[in-house]
Amino acid sequence: MTELWNWRIDGVRPVEVYPALAEALGRVVMPLAAADPARLPAYAVVCDVWEAPGEFATVVDCYGVPERLSEHASIAALARLLGRNCLLRDDTLDAGRHLLVAPDGTVRPVHFEVRDTDDGEVLSKLRLCSLGDPGCRGWSQCHRSRWAPDTVAPALAAA
Repeated sequence: MTELWNWRIDGVRPVEVYPALAEALGRVVMPLAAADPARLPAYAVVCDVWEAPGEFATVVDCYGVPERLSEHASIAALARLLGRNCLLRDDTLDAGRHLLVAPDGTVRPVHFEVRDTDDGEVLSKLRLCSLGDPGCRGWSQCHRSRWAPDTVAPALAAA
């Protein structure tokens, strides 16, 4: 079985992502535009990296990731190698709630305002998911998550 990962990175050019991603995953990373299925090595991961508007504007889609690779550990390694904060979707299915992975490996839930445009989703107005925020209290989806409000965890422990 294979996985699909979708991440966003704060302030990095797509050309910098491919070599860092290959090192983080310990695999050959092929850009989607150059990937020929007939010549694709069995151990390669195909990725598409592009710029979107808004915060965390570098978008990374990884296709065919072996399920034995840990997504949390992989994105933590990428954040460390790039020295940039990274985002991945959390488990609430709330389009504005993500997990922020810092270069030091810390993982914490955050929220964004999300606006759909012709160029894709635009994230803005980052805020921590915290019980101090009225939107995260009570019956919010935040409490149904493995990542409850105010959760802070090292990435490898979170994997």
